[in-house]
Order: sequence, then structure tokens, then C-alpha cells
Amino acid sequence: MKHLYLVIAFLFISLAYGQDSLASNDINGFKLYPNPVTNGKVYISTSDSAPKKILIFDVLGTQVLQTTILGREINLSELDAGVYILRVYQNNNMATRKLIVK
Repeated sequence: MKHLYLVIAFLFISLAYGQDSLASNDINGFKLYPNPVTNGKVYISTSDSAPKKILIFDVLGTQVLQTTILGREINLSELDAGVYILRVYQNNNMATRKLIVK
């Protein structure tokens, strides 16, 4: 009976992870550096040179920054030190990463 529960749990976990990978629409070639940010600037590079819409949220979910960039550099010197969520939109794709500002 224990084996049956293990098999059911394994199948459930496999299906859950499989659905996440199919629904993923992460941005191709997405790179965020340096992270943690120490000098007030962060660079976001992708394999496409299209404009990127940037949203940054604090840990409470409050949006603290919204901007659109054409290049790679974002100035974050106005943000206090802490942990943030960075969300990037480009060509109907989205990438979400944890961002640490020191």
C-alpha cells in the first residue's frame, strides 16, 4: 500500500513540474547581472534587441519602479537596500527574478 502512495505522489509531482515547463515563456538568452547590485546599476541582456518593460516590486508586492529600456542598463540608485522581485517583459515573453540591492 505504501508503494501505491509513493507512485501516486511521484506521478502528481511529475505532472505538476511538466505543466510548469510547458507553460514557461521565459525570455531567450535572459541574463541579469550583477546580482546583488552594489554600485546602483544592473544590466539586463537578452538575445533580442527589442525594448524591455521593467517592473520592480518590493517583498510586500508594492511596485517601486516601472520603466522601459532600449539598451541593457538600469539605474537602481534610488532603491533602498533589500530584496526585490524584478519582472521583465519583452515580445510577449516574461522573466521574473529575485533582485538583491546592497
